[in-house]
Amino acid sequence: MKLSNRHHKGLIMTIITVSAPNGRIDASQRETLAMTLSDAVLVPEIGQALPAARVGFQVHFHELPPTHMAIGGQLLSHQNADILVVDVAVMDGDWPREVRAEVITRLFAALAEALGLPAPSPAWWINFRVIEEGSWGSRGGVLSILDLLDTGAFTPARSAAIRTILQQGADQ
Repeated sequence: MKLSNRHHKGLIMTIITVSAPNGRIDASQRETLAMTLSDAVLVPEIGQALPAARVGFQVHFHELPPTHMAIGGQLLSHQNADILVVDVAVMDGDWPREVRAEVITRLFAALAEALGLPAPSPAWWINFRVIEEGSWGSRGGVLSILDLLDTGAFTPARSAAIRTILQQGADQ
């Protein structure tokens, strides 16, 4: 499916930031995660697996020295802990609890698979944040999720659900 030209002009719908100790994620794993973390959010967000919609996702990898991360009140330089923090920022829309839980589950699975583990570490944490309508900037101005609904990325069902949720919020 081809997306409308509007979608290809740098519209960002989701930003995923992965913070990890230096060397925890190698270049090959980052390459895999750039796609699999995007897809973990993309399908629930737009309602379909549409690789062309990945253009609206950014994944940032931040590596920190073990003296700049701590868990349990102790720096990583003094302990052996496998910690990661993933922060997901999405535009306001239809994000009920069960959809957020699905995204978080998909993110954990993508991380474990890419990092070669049978299950996520208990010290991997994911924050899921919804950026309120009117609080997302792109292309030199304020961007609304409503601007993206007609790009061809969202299924009609997802578009309708997002419009309904935003209208309900506007009516309050």
